[in-house]
Amino acid sequence: MACTGNAMRAFFLLAFVCAAHAGKDAPAKDGDAKAASGPGGSFDISKLGASGDGKKDSTKAVQEAWTSACGGTGKQTILIPKGDYLVGPLNFTGPCKGDVTIQVDGNLLATTDLSQYKGNWIEILRVDNLVITGKGKLDGQGPAVWSKNSCAKKYDCKILPNSLVLDYVNNGEVSGITLLNAKFFHMNVFQCKGVTIKDVTVTAPGDSPNTDGIHIGDSSKVTITGTTIGVGDDCISIGPGSTGINVTGVTCGPGHGISVGSLGRYKDEKDVTDINVKDCTLKKTSNGVRIKSYEDAACVITASKLHYENIAMDDVANPIIIDMKYCPNKICTAKGDSKVTVKDVTFKNITGTSSTPEAVSLLCSDKIPCSGVTMDNIKVEYKGTNNKTMAVCQNAKGSATGCLKELACF
Repeated sequence: MACTGNAMRAFFLLAFVCAAHAGKDAPAKDGDAKAASGPGGSFDISKLGASGDGKKDSTKAVQEAWTSACGGTGKQTILIPKGDYLVGPLNFTGPCKGDVTIQVDGNLLATTDLSQYKGNWIEILRVDNLVITGKGKLDGQGPAVWSKNSCAKKYDCKILPNSLVLDYVNNGEVSGITLLNAKFFHMNVFQCKGVTIKDVTVTAPGDSPNTDGIHIGDSSKVTITGTTIGVGDDCISIGPGSTGINVTGVTCGPGHGISVGSLGRYKDEKDVTDINVKDCTLKKTSNGVRIKSYEDAACVITASKLHYENIAMDDVANPIIIDMKYCPNKICTAKGDSKVTVKDVTFKNITGTSSTPEAVSLLCSDKIPCSGVTMDNIKVEYKGTNNKTMAVCQNAKGSATGCLKELACF
């Protein structure tokens, strides 16, 4: 599930919530952030009153650390030491006077009291030169509230809190951390430029609702590399307004694959272009590399210059799929008048096995066919025995070279 546009911007805002670590230091008094500061502007939340027992609310201490670090010049660090820190929604808003690093060595646990959330869990807004790093976890504690997700039944459902949202962040890096069991999306990147996500682990059960790994919308120059994602929805979803997105060395599964879209749900969506997905592995996912758009699209939008190369499929249900008749849970209207254009798409060196006979599905619109589709060395074979590997191609124009005979659509 992927959404962008004005209608959903409130959804992309989040409050940064952290979980507390057990510290032996006496709780600091209000306004004692300076006393907790070490050399170089370092703010240890355990010295600001945060408790690492996983039970006491440490929201105030974490928020105080942000206020002090963001207000300091030069290099500033917020330290989440080892332990379990329970926190409610946090709002980390800039601009900051200096460069802030959030060092996550412990585990931040999101409160499960939904009444505390006006938006999301960890919201980082209008901050430049941000680093979030460490070997700790951001645990959304989603299992306690997933039953309250009604999005499978209602088109305009109430959205549960995302875990980590970056809004209007320029020159940012997220590395090393684990995102665990988000209530909704694990990470949402909105209106950002120059963000790198590397060596991150994202984990939730395969049946957890709408737990996208990383969603990108209205952003440019975003890189995701060396990251392992297993969730209940798209491992990576690239929404409208995305350009210059590079995904390399990602392992996906379980999940719904690596998707562009969905496109066309909202009236003010912008084009998607220059998307590169390389050297990735998908294991037992319900889709592989996917482009999806609503048939009853609400806006005119183009997805172009999409390149997929060196992708290994392991028992994937729909390894290569363009679906221009996307209609989740049958909650949209199929009018057949798509306003979405998909063009200049390359699939190169896609190999492995499919769990369904349809290793390739190019389901394009009869009103606006897909064009400029290049298929080069596609060798994905059906893993079963009762049916043969096949391609299903509708309204797609392009060329195929070096592919299995059964997969040559053109």
